[in-house]
Amino acid sequence: MSARVIVRDLRKRYAGVEAVRGVSFAVEPGEIFGLLGPNGAGKTTTLECLIGLREADAGDLQVCGFDVRTQPEEVKQRIGVALQSTALQDQITPREALRLFGAFYRQNEKPETLLARFALEDKADARFATLSGGQRQRLALALAFVNRPELVLLDEPTTGLDPQARRELHGAIEQMKRDGCTVLLTTHYLEEAERLCDRLAIIDRGQVVATGTPAALIAEARGAQRVALTASGPLDRARLTALPHVAELQIGPTANAATFRTARATETLAALTALLAAQGLETVELTVRKASLEDVFLNLTETPAATEAHG
Repeated sequence: MSARVIVRDLRKRYAGVEAVRGVSFAVEPGEIFGLLGPNGAGKTTTLECLIGLREADAGDLQVCGFDVRTQPEEVKQRIGVALQSTALQDQITPREALRLFGAFYRQNEKPETLLARFALEDKADARFATLSGGQRQRLALALAFVNRPELVLLDEPTTGLDPQARRELHGAIEQMKRDGCTVLLTTHYLEEAERLCDRLAIIDRGQVVATGTPAALIAEARGAQRVALTASGPLDRARLTALPHVAELQIGPTANAATFRTARATETLAALTALLAAQGLETVELTVRKASLEDVFLNLTETPAATEAHG
């Protein structure tokens, strides 16, 4: 079966600033694919080009086998979209909104089915203005499913939600996958990406800097294992720096403590043990933390303050 989404060399410029610079990736049927990056990295712009809210300057965009720019109506019939915030009339109810949105498509799901699926039955006839943030996000997901989509695109779906509402929304997204739906989501939450996504594309300054499963990205990270050491006496910075594979060495908070990264923990720790013995020092505490998605993310991306203005 062909990919649900194909993006090749996507480019988008705003007032002389290239917000998306040659982004390429593919999303396979039935997977949750994440675009992970700092605020302003180009994630939202990429999504908006895919759903037709913005016109790409260059690149090939295909969704569900159709060209986004030449066959937009066919694309819209096959996708569901939930953006960062959902704005509806204050007085409309979830039941009315689902019925209205469903009328725009060739096929649609019954409002009652979607109200039950997204735990909105108790709020079916409540006015939109009275809904909580979590309830509004669940309604946004329900609206994304009114046309029984092959692909659902979610832009920062849990931004601004409290921890309980975020967990509930994670459960709803995981259910989408179990139901056979393909999901493309953007996020800057590392825990969210690691929990939900089968594969990721990490974006920084408008470019894809890495693609793969969370586990594969972590495994490929260079020097990502972090070592924290406390010794019985002061440590010599120069000698620690000279140990094999040591990087990002920091002494502190006392002269007896140090932290560093290593690409080969076994070799580094063997040399460290010999060094401490030669200096007559004992190990008071030693911890080795394996690589995490956060390590990969920080190694590959710049700080949010350095990124472009467009998401």
